[in-house]
Amino acid sequence: MSLLFCTRPARYLLLLAFASCAIQPELAVVDGPITIATWPFGRFANEQAMQAFADGRSRLDAVELGIREIERRSSDGSVGLGGRPNAAGYPQLDACIMDGPGHRAGSVAGLEGIVHPISVARLVMEKCRHVMLVGEGARWFALEHGVESVDVSSYEPQKADWQRGRRPQDPDTRGHDTITLLVRDADGHLAGGCSTSGAGGKVPGRVGDSPILGAGLYVDEEVGAAGGTGIGENIMRHCGTYLIVELMRQGMNPQAACEEAIHRMAAKDPRGYDLSVSFIALDKRGRVGAASSSQSFPFAVATSAGNQVLSVEKVTPR
Repeated sequence: MSLLFCTRPARYLLLLAFASCAIQPELAVVDGPITIATWPFGRFANEQAMQAFADGRSRLDAVELGIREIERRSSDGSVGLGGRPNAAGYPQLDACIMDGPGHRAGSVAGLEGIVHPISVARLVMEKCRHVMLVGEGARWFALEHGVESVDVSSYEPQKADWQRGRRPQDPDTRGHDTITLLVRDADGHLAGGCSTSGAGGKVPGRVGDSPILGAGLYVDEEVGAAGGTGIGENIMRHCGTYLIVELMRQGMNPQAACEEAIHRMAAKDPRGYDLSVSFIALDKRGRVGAASSSQSFPFAVATSAGNQVLSVEKVTPR
């Protein structure tokens, strides 16, 4: 059965194997801060986030610092400027951040030459009257606010070649991972963030699920938060994370909600379960869940007691 991460009252860590099934166990409540992040490299994001909490910093600091670490590492070639380039040969980055209290959010997409897009997304949320900025305008905004950047003049020949139709014949289209980080602070407030370089070999200007609220990330202060990773088109067409949060609102625990979302997506999609999507979720009580449509999915969970990588097998079709 599916049995999750437990600390009570965060004095010890009990890690039990995940297996996808229809059983909805009574999941333990976690006291104190808790973070959950996608993929094994998510443990580095958790580490920074938990250190931020230990230092007395805010939940938004925890999200930003955690994701900045993965952007810095360009983990798995799927995050940050070291991530996979688009089909024209240069990186375009997406990110968003969302805070439970006040239902605030900021997002950037198609961002070029900015080292930490998550920081720009937070600035959009806190310093801009809009929610989402894209492309050249997002870069201008980042530069106006002094965010670390690199020279993008080397992109110009690649852009010119693309516009003239001189395009790479076999762009590397492998890879589509994302760092998604969900946190709950010591007071029970929720926040989350996403960052990615997007699908490898994507058409210039392509935007996936990661910066789209309700697709790659959704946070509801009353209920919980959810985040996605995988093929963004297959998440955004179903508003995957919004669906998970609404299922939790209806009474499902995070594990059951993640699994049910995939079942519903598969029932409507011509691809069935061959969607290549995975989800994580965290509710107000500190319970966590994860599910994957078509592969085993490792993710990382941390409390003040420890930081571990767990794994869930793909859901069983029904």
